[in-house]
Amino acid sequence: MLLWAVLPLSLIINFIIFENAYFSDPFITVAGTLITFSIIGITFLLYRAIGKSFRQRFPRDSDFFKRTMLLIFFFLLMSALVILGLFSIYVGTGLLQDKNYENKFTWAYLVVGIVNIFFAFLNEGIFSFERWKNELNETENLKMAYKQSQLMGLKSQVNPHFLFNSLNSLSGLIQEDTVRAEKFLDEMSRVYRYMLRNEETQLVQLAVELQFIRSYFSLLKARYNEAVELQVDINEGDKEKLVPPLSLQVIIENALFQNKTAKDSPLVIRLASDDGEAIIITNNVQRKVMTEIVEYEAGLDNLVKRYQLMNQPPVKIEEEATVRRIRLPLIRQTEEVMV
Repeated sequence: MLLWAVLPLSLIINFIIFENAYFSDPFITVAGTLITFSIIGITFLLYRAIGKSFRQRFPRDSDFFKRTMLLIFFFLLMSALVILGLFSIYVGTGLLQDKNYENKFTWAYLVVGIVNIFFAFLNEGIFSFERWKNELNETENLKMAYKQSQLMGLKSQVNPHFLFNSLNSLSGLIQEDTVRAEKFLDEMSRVYRYMLRNEETQLVQLAVELQFIRSYFSLLKARYNEAVELQVDINEGDKEKLVPPLSLQVIIENALFQNKTAKDSPLVIRLASDDGEAIIITNNVQRKVMTEIVEYEAGLDNLVKRYQLMNQPPVKIEEEATVRRIRLPLIRQTEEVMV
């Protein structure tokens, strides 16, 4: 902007001030150009700072008219002071002999005023374009994070380990108790149906997620028996609010991955409401030695990132020596989620 706007504007202003002497007198040409270019350049930098402060003060789209009118007012006021300052400098230094410069002042101010009005609207256009570009990038990041989370969830449930364990549990039940085996198969079909049905869903009601968790946990109970426990204490009003699909499953599976389970010291997972604003997921800590690296940690990290990109309150993870708490914010039906 300094190269293609300030320099031509400086030349035009100096021609108005000095007229033909601006090009015929080398001293006036060099000195006038340097002085005017410097002052106009500094002024434009100041304009940019003012424009930025006004955007921070009036950031909404509905504030466009107010923001633009205030910018134009300040720009025109500053332009008058800048042009007056230039004439004072040139008269004071002897570069300009004519002290009756009212007509020249008017023309110079008119040119600068038109340019400033143009740049006020250009500034708004650039700001709107940059904001749109940032929102587009954030939207793409959210979509990418969502797809990664979706893939992470599906892989953690359809991967050979999970599928093998489920089928192995089913095989054992068929031999021992056909009634339980039939129930297990029903719950298993519900789990996979939920995963596939919500493949393209951004948010689901907490009530729907809890139904899925109960079916999912019944599969875990068939495998771990009394070594795992699930306690649910959710207010009825909270069940109408929204969460990302498979979010509770990611947290529960992460807890299972990190902790030991035994009949005499079960892993107890509790889901409880938190003043209608969030769900608190707690589990007792019984750390086990990690012998392999899997993607459960990445799944929890991805869930945290999804909340950040949706412009929602953050997922908070607190871990003490004996207990871990994860606060999963609830999203209201009326809230706008950036997608």
